Amino acid sequence: MHTSPDQYQDIRDAVRALCAQFPDEYHRKVDEKRGYPEEFVDALTKAGWMAALIPQEYGGSGLSMAEASVIMEEINRSGGNSGACHGQMYVMNSIVRSGSDAQKNMLLPKIATGEVLPTAVFTEPDTGSDLGSLRTRATPTNSGWRIDGNKTWITHPVRADVMTLLARTNPDETGYKGLSMFLAEKPRGSDDNPFPAKGMTGGEIEVLGYRGMKEYEIRFEDFEVKAESLLGGIEGQG
Repeated sequence: MHTSPDQYQDIRDAVRALCAQFPDEYHRKVDEKRGYPEEFVDALTKAGWMAALIPQEYGGSGLSMAEASVIMEEINRSGGNSGACHGQMYVMNSIVRSGSDAQKNMLLPKIATGEVLPTAVFTEPDTGSDLGSLRTRATPTNSGWRIDGNKTWITHPVRADVMTLLARTNPDETGYKGLSMFLAEKPRGSDDNPFPAKGMTGGEIEVLGYRGMKEYEIRFEDFEVKAESLLGGIEGQG
């Protein structure tokens, strides 16, 4: 049977070689401890794979979505789990596509090196993937915005430094038109104190599968976000 050459073979070989440094036993021990594969993800970050989709002018590789998918595929093939790091690769796409120049310059180079870790904060109880029905509110204040509402199934929010946070800025507008995205900064937490930021509380959701995913539910109550955190500086473009 004839098989076509894989145009992504160089990427596959390089990712496989790195992943081979972390055998099945490594991933088993991390999972048994309900831990996070810190060394594994750090190695991927230092090699530049987690910055695959970030444009080169911001310190990334500027690869395509297909190439990024190959990286995730090889991580899973190796015995690892891309769930530990897919957010680090994909979440910043909203900044690349819709962020202001100032937001891109401030965040993308730091995300590329792993200095800043992002997480997506979208889904809510009872709405799931129907984002047009979400009810978390962003209310304007003298210094920015105040966030109030509940989120659920948020992946790795404790480790994150910045949240792409979706909230309703116009309560009179139903569906997607009343939504805005914020690049909300927060301090990193720990297992003992997951959300040290004022106005954030929450707890871990126990999962049956890959236990290193670390899913959380979060409650925002008078959580303050800077005015310049509005993605692209434009309201209603969530």
